[in-house]
Amino acid sequence: VQLQASGGGLVQAGGSLRLSCAASGRTFSRGVMGWFRQAPGKEREFVAARTWDGSRQPYADSVKGRFTMSRDNAKNTVYLQMNGLKPEDTAVYYCAAETTGRLIISTMRRASAYESWGQGTLVTVSS
Repeated sequence: VQLQASGGGLVQAGGSLRLSCAASGRTFSRGVMGWFRQAPGKEREFVAARTWDGSRQPYADSVKGRFTMSRDNAKNTVYLQMNGLKPEDTAVYYCAAETTGRLIISTMRRASAYESWGQGTLVTVSS
């Protein structure tokens, strides 16, 4: 099971980036996939998550209205479109996956609920 995140980079405040996370090996087509981030010196925090059918799609308050998560089940890939980026969005972004698909929203926000993690992609937002 592998998750490969990509799309990070350096962007000015107010700019946009789109992160991708491709899953290979075991499929997660019916599971929940999520994005988390970890800034230097801080704990990993929840960003967004999505069930396979989009019926549950929570976002962190700090990114709501600016970030949009989507997924292509046929490609086993999820995306995180990030608009209106701020310096405080600077972090390593990780994608994560689990296979049950039965997580409630509160559990979808917990890193411990996910079975597999990608290697992370660095997003740097300059002011």
